[in-house]
Amino acid sequence: METAYIETPIGFAEIKGDENGLSSISVLNENKPKGIVPEVLEDAVYQFQEYFEGKRQNFTLKLNPEGTDFQKKVWEKLQSIPFGKTVSYLELSKQLGDVKAIRAVAAANGKNPLWIVVPCHRVIGSNGDLVGYAGGLARKKWLLEHESPVKQTSLF
Repeated sequence: METAYIETPIGFAEIKGDENGLSSISVLNENKPKGIVPEVLEDAVYQFQEYFEGKRQNFTLKLNPEGTDFQKKVWEKLQSIPFGKTVSYLELSKQLGDVKAIRAVAAANGKNPLWIVVPCHRVIGSNGDLVGYAGGLARKKWLLEHESPVKQTSLF
């Protein structure tokens, strides 16, 4: 397993993977030395840089996360949420075929090991509130604003 660290506008990211694909991408609360990017992770680092520069909306990376079959089903469904859009946990449960599974869907969403690439930040509460994000609600808000087609400018 190889590891790379990159600096992003919302913290350092740790990217882990090998020739079988990316196994985890997480945001850290501390700084890490960037160092040399392993060859197997170069494309992931490049695509992340493009995303944060506003030049990429979709990732084309080989993924290899560890999880249960149910978690993988939820993570696969998350990848169908379009850039700049959000869905509620309830909507996501309905799309997966079981409205009663909302808590299980939320739990699987929270265990997503592939930050941003599997866009769990695009899932919000039914009332539109930003809820439940392992990276912190401030980061979730930043990501949704970054992906928003309407850019808010400061009046002052």
